[in-house]
Amino acid sequence: MMKTDKMHGVMNDGSIYDPGNVDNLIEQLKLIQRVNRWNKIPASPIGYLRRNRMLKRMFASLGENCYIEPPFHSNWGGHHVHFGDWVYANFNLTLVDDADIFVGNHVMFGPNVSLVTAGHPLHEKFRATGLQYSLPIRIADNCWIGANAVVLAGVTVGEGSVIGAGSVVTKDIPPHSLAYGVPCRVIRPIDDRDLETYHHGMKVPEELKK
Repeated sequence: MMKTDKMHGVMNDGSIYDPGNVDNLIEQLKLIQRVNRWNKIPASPIGYLRRNRMLKRMFASLGENCYIEPPFHSNWGGHHVHFGDWVYANFNLTLVDDADIFVGNHVMFGPNVSLVTAGHPLHEKFRATGLQYSLPIRIADNCWIGANAVVLAGVTVGEGSVIGAGSVVTKDIPPHSLAYGVPCRVIRPIDDRDLETYHHGMKVPEELKK
């Protein structure tokens, strides 16, 4: 059965629903307006404090010491977004938060990263109805999502994993993995060798190993 329930709250189970519900749209536009106001706050120490206070009201939950570089985009204004502590996002983070987005502690997002919880039917006749489905995204603790990466609906990225720049993540990524590509795939585990070298074999300074 096609679900057309009011979606203020969240639709996490992948059911088909109508995002054009009038009550949804009215609420959604209010939340988008808040994002627009947030993006216009000037870059200054006072502006930083204002943005942080406003994010705490916009997001479902926001941990300590989080920072998002403006501009930031979200079609539900962060209403379904849960950030842990010490999350950093570079310019143009896009959160399609029709379903919940869970981000753990000490997570970094490069520029132009998109987390997209919504999907649409493949067949054109079905898609023409305007219906869609949504599934939550989970980014575990200590992950790094590289520049221009896209994480799609229903995906979990495991703890400590790194997603390379430009990747399209269509399936779950296990913990402590280096993964990249289109579609994204696991290249190798992240292990003790990465305590010795970093970028293309460059040596980690000895003082950082202590």
